[in-house]
Amino acid sequence: MNTAEHRSPIAWGRFLFTGILFPGAASTDTRVRWLSLVLLLVLPGALLYPTRGFHLLEPDEGRYAQISKEMLRDGSWVVPTLQGEPYLDKPPLMYWLIALSFRAFGATPEAARLVPALCVHLTILAVYLIGRRSIGARAALWAALLLSVAPGFVSIARLLLLDGLLTLCVTTSVLCGFEAVRTGTFRARWWFAAAVASGLGFLTKGPISEVLLFVPLWAFGFLARRPTAPAPLSSGEARSAECGTRNEGPEPDGVGGLPLRAPRSTLRTFPEEGGVGSSSPAVVRWYWYLAFFGVVLAVNMPWYIAIYRREPQFLKYFFWEHNVMRFLQPFDHLQPVWYYAPILIAGLLPGTVLLGAYLWTLLRGSAADAARPSAAGGFWLLAGGWCVFFFSCSGSKLPTYVLPAYPFLCLAVGEFVARTRWNTAVPTRALVGGMAAVMLWAHHVAVPWYAKERSPVGRPELVDRFVDDPGVTVVCYPRNCDSVAFYHDRADMRNVRTKGVNQLMVDCYHRPRTVILFTHSDSLAGFRNALPPYLAIAETTTLKRKDRGSWLDKLGGSTPWGLCDVAVVVPK
Repeated sequence: MNTAEHRSPIAWGRFLFTGILFPGAASTDTRVRWLSLVLLLVLPGALLYPTRGFHLLEPDEGRYAQISKEMLRDGSWVVPTLQGEPYLDKPPLMYWLIALSFRAFGATPEAARLVPALCVHLTILAVYLIGRRSIGARAALWAALLLSVAPGFVSIARLLLLDGLLTLCVTTSVLCGFEAVRTGTFRARWWFAAAVASGLGFLTKGPISEVLLFVPLWAFGFLARRPTAPAPLSSGEARSAECGTRNEGPEPDGVGGLPLRAPRSTLRTFPEEGGVGSSSPAVVRWYWYLAFFGVVLAVNMPWYIAIYRREPQFLKYFFWEHNVMRFLQPFDHLQPVWYYAPILIAGLLPGTVLLGAYLWTLLRGSAADAARPSAAGGFWLLAGGWCVFFFSCSGSKLPTYVLPAYPFLCLAVGEFVARTRWNTAVPTRALVGGMAAVMLWAHHVAVPWYAKERSPVGRPELVDRFVDDPGVTVVCYPRNCDSVAFYHDRADMRNVRTKGVNQLMVDCYHRPRTVILFTHSDSLAGFRNALPPYLAIAETTTLKRKDRGSWLDKLGGSTPWGLCDVAVVVPK
């Protein structure tokens, strides 16, 4: 190897990762502390489980609750339906779990939110129980505590959305995938566990779980590959090597004075069970990738084949429009590239303060060997950074998309806290304890109040009398109002878009009475102006609030989410 090779960008990149940024040895204290486990059962449990009964929020919570309710009622486990029509935007795993919860506990908001609450809690426990193997028990405890009180994670992922379940699948998959390779010896059982979790993520929201797993694994395998240590030589091998050295000249030094390559016959690696130490990550052979995707296919193919036979358009609609085109040429939720920066700054608190200190320490370096982050900590920072980067590159963005980054960033910060003075500092405990108190108040008081203010059924006296009679047709215009359907046990509330308003008026003429739920603030006025002479509006009511001056009233909004006015239309 010549001198130019030693100064190549690849060699310097590896030296920067393993020799400068993350040169520390991984912690070998990985014992589970029962007091830590009890803390991680009690604190997230107090935040997640007692406060599941607040009003469903439009549009997502109402939609997913109604889909699962129809699935259980109709026994349509292959084709999800919404108001009796096929709903093909996402795979069905979340709907299945919620429907099973409805069967066990009844069709209520509490039963619906039990599923995402369990997903959040299991993610926190996985961060501790599996994460301790790579960064140590103390670091994993700090990571789990920071994740437990991060408002952007624990408050959002517990809502009735797909992202909490996806985050559990992605987190488990990456944790297990890293365990499969981090010691230098490939471990198949962890690899297959990662494949199962990744397959369930695919059945939740598509191939995003594989994207978030393999890229950081490949990048880490490339950056953390270290020079292999030469094995001890026999006397004959030593003489041969000595002769070869005299004939070929001395081997030039590599980065840091270490040889970058040893003779092929003398290479030997030394895996360390306690973490990524001096050994390189294990190389994953091609047939293990085949086995991985075989497991993913085994988890997914039965349902995908069944849905294709019932709804052939699903594959193109879901994979092309809702995955490829939404990423490359988004048709909704358009946001700038920096969109997730303020979300993570606020959502990761108090971990944001510690993450800032961690990044500053990385930039200026640390003289204390004990404080140096390990390569495993570097992997978690890499995995979290990849999540943020990937979703920032997408044109279509929502705050919930970046949820899988939270566990990985907390693992990186947790190792930093455990290795520095932050571990015993009073401000660290004050930050975590203070945020836990704020979250308890928010979950028990603020969120239920806000959900009631923004719910279409928060003031039942305004809506119930219009929709309670199953013999009266109820139409949503121009968007669905699914929480009204859920609370009033209706699956016949058809949605009419703006382009179908003329047909809606014709249909109203042939009915004795039609109730229309106007879901945009100006929809009723536009409908009234377009009303033909053969129709009349017999009665209206508005959910718009008047004369609301306090900041609490402004926070509650001028109308609920998803419903502004109600009108009864009759033929003249």
